[in-house]
Amino acid sequence: MPIFEPSGHPHRWTPSALAAGPFAGLQGGAVASLLTAEIEAQAGIRKWGTAISASAWFLRPTPMTDLRTQLSVVSEGGRVSVIDNTLWPADEDQPCATVRVTLSRERAVEIGGFADSVGATADPTRFPVRNRRAAHGKPWFMDAMEAREGDGVAWFRLDHAIIDGAGSLPLSSVLGPADWTHGIARPVQNVVADPNPNLTVQLFRPPSGPWVGVRAETRWRPAAGLGAGSRVLLDIHGEIGRVSMSVILVPFPKGADKVAAEGAPKPVPASD
Repeated sequence: MPIFEPSGHPHRWTPSALAAGPFAGLQGGAVASLLTAEIEAQAGIRKWGTAISASAWFLRPTPMTDLRTQLSVVSEGGRVSVIDNTLWPADEDQPCATVRVTLSRERAVEIGGFADSVGATADPTRFPVRNRRAAHGKPWFMDAMEAREGDGVAWFRLDHAIIDGAGSLPLSSVLGPADWTHGIARPVQNVVADPNPNLTVQLFRPPSGPWVGVRAETRWRPAAGLGAGSRVLLDIHGEIGRVSMSVILVPFPKGADKVAAEGAPKPVPASD
């Protein structure tokens, strides 16, 4: 079952329960994945090339309701295209989120003596499964994927398509796992909520297979209520790109700390 179903009109979507975030509204990674998947789905038709980066801004919480989106071409033609996609609740005029995706037509370049490095193949299934409950106690975006942790990497396998046909859309399949970066390496657990108002992912190659790994690093500055998350994205063969986001530190919603403590995974230490 896709996480977002078309609601009968072009660019209209109905989120499933698996799109929910841990508190109120939808998970930012699910929203960014939807907006990016729409662009990637048009890339072949419009000859935009391969999506190589996405920057998302979460302007306000996205409610669990029917949604509408609108694509806008910023630049098209030549080797690089830049496309925006913005999301609103279907019956409102104030947007909730927007993404800007950069796409490029691939073109081989020969460089003498240069070879892609390929490491040993990783096996995420040898690490323990990590489950985490949402503060509201209902299904949420984490339930749409299998999560495992080991050797300083958090691994995610998305078990549901973002939209129908999204299995061949590599960037949108990475955004959901990448959105957990700031939570994987929290310096302290279950003290404050740490939403990210933005998310940037850059890929230099698509993931091979369904597993996406995050080797995360987080920095907090509690005196200012700010932080940042970043580091490396991987597939089972090695590095595929980078992720970064800003972090806003806010008090836990009332009662959420108890639920978080019951279901919280152990933090994954950053490692090189």
